Amino acid sequence: MSASPVLLYLHGFNSSPQSLKAEQMRTLVAQREGIEWLCPQLACHPMDAWRQIEQLVRAHQGRPLGVIGSSLGGFLATRVAEHFGAWAVLINPAVQPYNLLKDYLGPQLNPYTQQHYQLEPQHIDELRALEVIELSCASRLWVLLQTDDEVLDYRLAEREYAQARLTIEQGGDHSFQGFQRYCPDILSFLFD
Repeated sequence: MSASPVLLYLHGFNSSPQSLKAEQMRTLVAQREGIEWLCPQLACHPMDAWRQIEQLVRAHQGRPLGVIGSSLGGFLATRVAEHFGAWAVLINPAVQPYNLLKDYLGPQLNPYTQQHYQLEPQHIDELRALEVIELSCASRLWVLLQTDDEVLDYRLAEREYAQARLTIEQGGDHSFQGFQRYCPDILSFLFD
């Protein structure tokens, strides 16, 4: 008997497991037999979040692992795919997030958790250290992009993940409008 699969969902910057996409995916997984759903509230700082992810992945070693990552979670999901051999779906993933987040240095408030914290220059360095420089896992990635993402330039991800399976929709926004349409196909991509 083969081990049951694990689906790890990684939310984005200042987000949470209560985000709409996470809830939509969780609802579908709950209707399926045999997939374990993991969607942790990630630590606010990059290296702490990565340690948390590593610990979760290692605790489930030996089981098929699929990862979904949104925005900054997509950046981290890329690292999971690269380091642990997982298949991953990236939704409007952050590319070089250290360039974007340096504009957010200072006090932060996560609107979902109400947690206050500081984003400091060392955290930007942590993001640089977590970047996958040579992407050898592209054949195990599916990247969903919408062109009217108001937070990230989708063309950066289009170039970064050119060797991956790419779905680029005109319009939309950073939350990826209509994500629910893809949920069944995502499960098939990750586990079939």
